[in-house]
Amino acid sequence: MGYFVIIAILILIIFVVIAAIAFGITDSTNTPWIFEAPEKRAGRLGEYEATGAIESVLREDDYLFTNISISYKGRQTELDNVVVNKYGVFIIEAKNYKGCLVGEEDDYKWVKYKENRYGNTFKEEVKNPIKQVKRQIYILAKYLENNDERTWIEGYAILVEGNSPVESNLILKSTNAIDEAIHTPGQRPLSKQKIEKIKKILSEAKTKGL
Repeated sequence: MGYFVIIAILILIIFVVIAAIAFGITDSTNTPWIFEAPEKRAGRLGEYEATGAIESVLREDDYLFTNISISYKGRQTELDNVVVNKYGVFIIEAKNYKGCLVGEEDDYKWVKYKENRYGNTFKEEVKNPIKQVKRQIYILAKYLENNDERTWIEGYAILVEGNSPVESNLILKSTNAIDEAIHTPGQRPLSKQKIEKIKKILSEAKTKGL
């Protein structure tokens, strides 16, 4: 009986691998998800969770774009989430760092301490999402400018685990914070014409990245 169970499990694994390849279930490097490193899988799942939180507060005239790859003068970046509405353009970067984070708002890297199931603690440098989103703001602003559209851009980060080592108004900690960030009237409201133009630019960027 045990022999047949093992054969059945092997057949199931082979079927799942073939399905992942056949249906294009891949990560950003076109690697089937079943072969993903744990860190990459955690990041992808964190992005889904953050996007779901954003979607839960969207209103009728909000437009959400996800996973857009753009570049400016050789500087490339991938934007996890971009919201466009009458209040402006908002980048929201998502991170799913598990463990204890140490760092300051202006540090280029933060340090992550994570303990495994055997009680061993590992130290790793990770991206500071605040610095990352500031870079993304610059690249997106220049990208829009190259497409004859100048507009002010706001940027925020979501840490899915809620383990930010700093207190910053650029870190969104709840759906209420997301709602407030993207729905607070500012000094640079967007006209319907500007919204449509920005939507077109981002849609074309999304298509190019597919």
